[in-house]
Amino acid sequence: MEVLHYDWIAHHAAYAPDSPAQHDGHSGRRFSYLAMHRRVDALAGHLQQVAGVQSGERVATLCHNSTDNNEILFSAPRIGAIHLPLNWRLALPELEFIVKDAEPRVLIYSEEFAAEAAELHRRCGPLHLILKRDGADSPYEQAIAAGLAPSAHRPRLDDVWVLMYTSGTTGRPKGAQITYQAQFFNTIHAAMTTELTRRSHGLTYLPQFHIGGICLYAMPCFHLGAPITVMRQFDPQTCLDLLSNPASGITHTFGVPTNFLFMSQLPGFAAARFDHLVSVGIGGAPSPLALLQLYASKGVLFQQGWGMTETCTIGTLLSKEHALEKIGSSGRQVLHADLKIVDAQGQSVPDGQTGELLIKGPTVTPGYWRRPEANASTLVDGWLHTGDAAYRDSEGFYYIVDRWKDMFISGGENVYPAEVEDAIYRLPGIAEAAVIGVADDTWGEVGRAFIVLKPGIALGEAEILEHCRARLARFKVPKSIRFIAELPHNATGKVTKHALPRDL
Repeated sequence: MEVLHYDWIAHHAAYAPDSPAQHDGHSGRRFSYLAMHRRVDALAGHLQQVAGVQSGERVATLCHNSTDNNEILFSAPRIGAIHLPLNWRLALPELEFIVKDAEPRVLIYSEEFAAEAAELHRRCGPLHLILKRDGADSPYEQAIAAGLAPSAHRPRLDDVWVLMYTSGTTGRPKGAQITYQAQFFNTIHAAMTTELTRRSHGLTYLPQFHIGGICLYAMPCFHLGAPITVMRQFDPQTCLDLLSNPASGITHTFGVPTNFLFMSQLPGFAAARFDHLVSVGIGGAPSPLALLQLYASKGVLFQQGWGMTETCTIGTLLSKEHALEKIGSSGRQVLHADLKIVDAQGQSVPDGQTGELLIKGPTVTPGYWRRPEANASTLVDGWLHTGDAAYRDSEGFYYIVDRWKDMFISGGENVYPAEVEDAIYRLPGIAEAAVIGVADDTWGEVGRAFIVLKPGIALGEAEILEHCRARLARFKVPKSIRFIAELPHNATGKVTKHALPRDL
């Protein structure tokens, strides 16, 4: 395997040292590529010489979004380590499982997670703990100030750069291994499909323990030498202010449907302008057509895409040229990927027929960390079984219908909740909606809709069901409605349907 010769940050530090690299929205810190390179190098030297990190060992993080996290991410290649971002929203036993599974040597944490870090150190064996305080005096800043230089290391393309644990909503979390090759090809796909250049400016608000917080579009920006702004956490008002203000310089961003839904419900959305934005991506969950059309009416042609942790994000992306013509589509497959749709027996289905989406290519994970059984069932002859239900039209555009596991069968008919949710969103006054299948003595399963109403809206079950009956086949119409104050979400903003009560 060919050696990967160039360190992205070091290259830009030499080529354009004063070019802006990172802006930390929380602390206000700004770093040029030269400043970032020096900090990354000093951190790598500390991890290697003081913490004793050896090639192939894991360096974990437990902290909110920060430019520090990108320094940690890029310090790993310089010593052959593997970056292990931990989901700070997990309960301690869940974190304990991941730490025992991945066995990191180092845990870098921020002050608000000091108690969790100490308990993980106690439960999981000795961890080298490093406290950081977003630029304030701390062991992290002291390590960088010491300026230790690491021994030179050149990773190979098939080496693992990031170990990213999946959410574990259907079982124990699994660590998807993300290689240098996957990161490199993803940067190519992003640049080709979203008009990214060195003059672009990305905005990151998806959590950095999530593949989207790293790869959409921070890593592509770093590869090109473009700057990024990092938000500590997603906040609808702050995000809307940044995206609608040309002075922010933001040109590219990516979010899940919930991010854009929440922004659209703010009082300032009606007057907001987005003319200066070059590319706004949306994905991670089915997008209601009503939401896509709302933003299109304001000139935002969403580049809807499909990808997952195991594919290092982008597998398909819709071009702006087809954004209106093919609204609702996730676009065509990217250049360096093969896709196919198969039935339950693994046979390819014709265009227009729904089946499971499979993908093969250089961005696909080589497998899960220490999970031979999962690898055997998920990766078959190089094809990754994604678990997404999809179809392709006659022109080669892919449509993600729903998660394969979210589909339920009512009276022998397949029901995809995303289709029902889209119909519900077309009713004025709906803030959020989620549909699940629940047991039924007659039909096996029937739909149940959980509804969050906008403030001041009075809608009853009968009105919603009548609205659905006018737009959906009878077997797709929910048999019951539950009104709740808010839907459960994970850290990226996706609705966690497994947390919705089946027995309400």
